[in-house]
Amino acid sequence: MKIVAIIQARMGSTRLPGKIMKKVLNKPLFEYQIERVKRSKLIDEIVVATTTKKSEQPIINLCEHLSIPYFRGSEDDVLSRYYEAARKYQADVIVRLTSDCPIIDPVIIDKVVNAFLTNKEKYDYASNTLKRTYPRGMDTEVFPIDVLEKAHNEANFKSEREHVTPYIYNNPLEFNLLSVENSNNASKYRWTVDTKEDLLLISRIISTLYKRNDKFNLKEILELIHQNPNWSKINETVEQKSI
Repeated sequence: MKIVAIIQARMGSTRLPGKIMKKVLNKPLFEYQIERVKRSKLIDEIVVATTTKKSEQPIINLCEHLSIPYFRGSEDDVLSRYYEAARKYQADVIVRLTSDCPIIDPVIIDKVVNAFLTNKEKYDYASNTLKRTYPRGMDTEVFPIDVLEKAHNEANFKSEREHVTPYIYNNPLEFNLLSVENSNNASKYRWTVDTKEDLLLISRIISTLYKRNDKFNLKEILELIHQNPNWSKINETVEQKSI
């Protein structure tokens, strides 16, 4: 069984163009994320799924620099981009990640992957986003290739094609969904990067923790935030874009 993490990535962003290549401590945010995903103990391969636009060249250059496989597909039909990437790299199980989560914890990724693998006879999809108990920015979704293929073949709405998994989690009668939840609700925290306020907060977290321990985990981030309660106010007014 081959478990492939597919990270969707593009340079375009309505609120913060080129956000994933913004640098902290002279390193692109996306490089931090790739480093962290690499530390997963259950993922066999990482693939970056980007678009065919020329403007994605910085992403391609980084992938080549880090020896990370990549796939180029449709900009708008992200579901087809995912499916084609999964097929090309012969994935049996797909771990869906997005490129705006530079401080994602590989332990959390593995928790969701393990929950799916342990229950794959009963469930078609596992995620820590169905009921949010983790900070936004730890988002992980796991599903097998046959479920992705079914979504690819049957999803018709624009929102289902643009966002990969709505066809799955919006059809609980067709798919069995497994919610992976944290023991303590930390969903109020926003550690994804979509605005300049998000970038400022993430920059502070990385700049502080990376120097102490470049493998910092969720517990250490939470401790830092509790020590600096004003930090979360930096991006508390940012509204998550709706699907």
